[in-house]
Amino acid sequence: MKTNEGVINTFIEAGITRGFTLPGLGITWSLPAFYDRRDEFELVLARSEQSASVMAQVAGKLTGKPGLLMAQGPFATTTGAFGILEAYFSSSPMVVMTDTSCYDGFAQHGVYQTMTGDYGAGDAFAVLKTMTKFATYATTPTEAVYGTQLAIKHSQTPRQGPAAMLMRTNIIKEDLPDDPRARLYPTEGYLRHTPMVPDRKALQAITEALQGAKAPVIIAGNGVYMSRSGVKLQQFAEAQGIAVASSYHGKGVIDETCDVAVGMMGTWASAAANRMVQAADVILVLGCSLGPEYTRFRDAEMIRPGDQTILQVDTDPRNAGWVVPVDMAVTADVSDVLDFLLQSAAPERSVVEARTGRIAKIKQDNDYGVLPHYETAPGTVHYADIMRALGGFLDADDLLTLDAGSNRIWATTRLPLRHPHQLVAPGGIGGMGWSTPAATGAKITCPEKRVTGVIGDGGFVMTMDAVATAAEQGLDVVYLVANNAGLGMVRDNLGNQRLGVDFRDHDFAKVAEGLGGSGLTVTEADQIPEALREAHGRGGPVVIDVKTDPAASHKDCSDYGPLDDPASLK
Repeated sequence: MKTNEGVINTFIEAGITRGFTLPGLGITWSLPAFYDRRDEFELVLARSEQSASVMAQVAGKLTGKPGLLMAQGPFATTTGAFGILEAYFSSSPMVVMTDTSCYDGFAQHGVYQTMTGDYGAGDAFAVLKTMTKFATYATTPTEAVYGTQLAIKHSQTPRQGPAAMLMRTNIIKEDLPDDPRARLYPTEGYLRHTPMVPDRKALQAITEALQGAKAPVIIAGNGVYMSRSGVKLQQFAEAQGIAVASSYHGKGVIDETCDVAVGMMGTWASAAANRMVQAADVILVLGCSLGPEYTRFRDAEMIRPGDQTILQVDTDPRNAGWVVPVDMAVTADVSDVLDFLLQSAAPERSVVEARTGRIAKIKQDNDYGVLPHYETAPGTVHYADIMRALGGFLDADDLLTLDAGSNRIWATTRLPLRHPHQLVAPGGIGGMGWSTPAATGAKITCPEKRVTGVIGDGGFVMTMDAVATAAEQGLDVVYLVANNAGLGMVRDNLGNQRLGVDFRDHDFAKVAEGLGGSGLTVTEADQIPEALREAHGRGGPVVIDVKTDPAASHKDCSDYGPLDDPASLK
């Protein structure tokens, strides 16, 4: 058995039967072994390492099992870093298989593309260690197989994330020794683990704190999303009359039109969520780091340690009490915590009514769920029109991917999602260009779902190669491009010092045709609902080029205003 045969065997042993790639050197040398197992393993050919990395990250995000990126060393660590970093910050299970690109022993000779860390070479191992939770450098065939087993193990154990196996290129076609001193064993034994058991005293303390609270709030984060616990969370919150706010990762884990939902926290988020959290006397944080972007960059009047009781649950003890000091940190899976809380008795009806009345008032005072109509330049629409159409279109069988900038902010603030866990969004590095390969990867991973990707024109051009991949894979995916001919959020922030933000208006419907799909162009708000229906009825990849008013600003839906005086909340 050769190294490449041992590696593919390890993936299949671990249940990883799909990989995303744009092959080069070491990956090319590996492919003959993958060809021999093609009945057991699907290889998805992307058009760039950037798109392949996003597709792999999304596969992990949607399934909770490692998505696999296979890319040549200098490109896995540069353009491919886009999806790896998103996985790192978003805790998406992912395995990166790459090489040092040193050919047959030329690492010390300065051969082009080399990533061994020698003089005249880049250092793939050093780079990978900065953006993965685990990386190993295999210099022998045995180390490559064992390193693959370890990468798979690390990627899917709490806290999940990307793990890399970097091979010295010259070992890929070498034979595994028949009797290595460091013996190899089947993969299964390395992947066994017993789930953590939450401390019952801590769980009882959470129950008592919530029962005694006047205005409790639960903040749902990535832990709720990845454990698929949104339905349980909503069931508990509604029975108790507890408001549910979310981080970006946690947006849409419950029905955001239900009585207890107050939306996403943060500056570029729901004013109702921010003020509900501010008014809380007890805050239960479920799988959320409370990063600055969710707390209006640590607004001292929003979350107030010492004044509010803060209880934080996370699978990683380092994350509870990381950004904000807490009264109790509980190491547990949020799903297990919710199972325990669901056993607690509901408060008296008067208590629930008082709590839900407070929630309703804050939502009403802050226009929760209100989507205004805006005047636009002739032949253009507003982001609000796009969100209104999406809100009426999405159902339980849909997945929605988002991108970066103004189009994302309007979705996070003004698009209440009715069906839990249908949002697939980049909350790690949150880079432009993520949505299109994410939508393509989502359809590959979940073929039974109807997939729509929303993206701006700036982001779309960065990764529109993923439309070609969708055509080549025979995928039915719709990409809605909010085309405002520029970088909307940057343009908003520059004000009258506008520079380096304007593009020409391109015809993305024609671009779609050139990439193997088809396109539609929208210039009026009332055309959007029909365009969505037609696009999803056509089959194949379809790009909807929605001409969007450049004057439409993210500031109109963001929460830049001051919070209330904390003394008035007593």
